[in-house]
Amino acid sequence: MLLAGIKRRHDFSPNNVGNDQAIFDLTAARLRDMGYRINEYAEDALPAECLVERHVFSMARDHKVLKILQQHESNGAVVVNSGYGVENCFRSNMMRRLNEAKISVPPNFIVETDRPEPSLFDTLGPCWVKRGDFHTIHREDVAFAPNADIGCNILAEYARRGIASAVLCKHVSGDLLKFYGVRGTGFFFYFYPEEYNHSKFGYEAMNGKLQYYPVETERLKALADETAGLLRVDIYGGDVIVTADGTMFLIDMNDWPSFAPCREEAAGHIAQCIHHRIC
Repeated sequence: MLLAGIKRRHDFSPNNVGNDQAIFDLTAARLRDMGYRINEYAEDALPAECLVERHVFSMARDHKVLKILQQHESNGAVVVNSGYGVENCFRSNMMRRLNEAKISVPPNFIVETDRPEPSLFDTLGPCWVKRGDFHTIHREDVAFAPNADIGCNILAEYARRGIASAVLCKHVSGDLLKFYGVRGTGFFFYFYPEEYNHSKFGYEAMNGKLQYYPVETERLKALADETAGLLRVDIYGGDVIVTADGTMFLIDMNDWPSFAPCREEAAGHIAQCIHHRIC
């Protein structure tokens, strides 16, 4: 059977180009071992009107490419991750869905960057300002605001950059965990990024020294799987804060991350997930 495999554009892999390429290549290799033939495409060179393959695995995030994939899905193709699911992971879209579903997330507001409201920063206290229209691409797409003045300045800078929306998310102190999962396979892996020297921008330092608060693995996995199902992504990763009393707050969810600390094992499960979705 013939598959299309779409690689992620490099600027959508900030400080992570090699790792994202590695998990794509390993997944493709596992699929070929299973007997699949694969046409590989660069995200910025996808044939807009002649994607003939009816089964696609994709790490793409470009708005135009996602529209192509969504149309392909609407015409009966199988796409993993779904173009609709990837769009659900754009931060404002994601937070609306998580808030509506009452997923455990820190207090937050979705705002328009050209209409700053200082009172929202006063309500939240120290918080994170995150671009809402897309994933994080540059370090400046996530910024810490200790007070309303700095927060409003960050929003104004986003507006100048053409970023229309932002998420204000209350800072929660605790241990930061990263996790990776593949729905339908049982695969789930979590770790402390400091222990693996795994960081894009070094924001983990804001949480201070690791305290190693107790983690209920099954509860963490259930939270991650529920969120992935809500967002319609089969191959996912994310971040949670675990507080001293064991409360877990989901602070981010990503479509098809790098799986860098566990990619040799993860690639086989990802290939199985794609196979089961097709068959």
